[in-house]
Amino acid sequence: MMRKSYRSGALGALMDEYERAASELTRLVEQIPDEDFVRIVDSQTKDEDCRSVQTIMAHVVRAGYGYADYIREQFSITSSRPQPRLLSRRESLEQLGAALQYTIETLEGRWEMSAEEISGIVIKSRWGAVYDVEGLLEHAIVHLLRHRRQVEKFIWLGKITVPHGV
Repeated sequence: MMRKSYRSGALGALMDEYERAASELTRLVEQIPDEDFVRIVDSQTKDEDCRSVQTIMAHVVRAGYGYADYIREQFSITSSRPQPRLLSRRESLEQLGAALQYTIETLEGRWEMSAEEISGIVIKSRWGAVYDVEGLLEHAIVHLLRHRRQVEKFIWLGKITVPHGV
């Protein structure tokens, strides 16, 4: 998923970092055996999206498309995201890549928007936070990092096994 060159502009830099965060999560999930991917490892959590690596990845993919759709709405681009569902390990990784590509297509030609143009786009999220495009992309990056850490913690606690450790 990592690019060999850097995009230009503030939004280009954020997209590069978004891809980097997704690449780190992908490398981690690739190591997890399929049986551990679907295993419920946190039955106590109240968050249905955090019970297994499978539910985490479904959540991450849905969120990735959702962030892009918030931006698409501001640019009057029609949403074409797939319907959310639980995916196999391989499918979830493919869909994470597809969600990133969807975001790239959303931002294509806008990498070098000025700070004024970026801050002039107001996005009201369904969870109550208000972002500009830069802030929403920063949130998207940190979202991947938080869930990568969550999966790493499952491994560290011995709830999931990986052939060579993390």
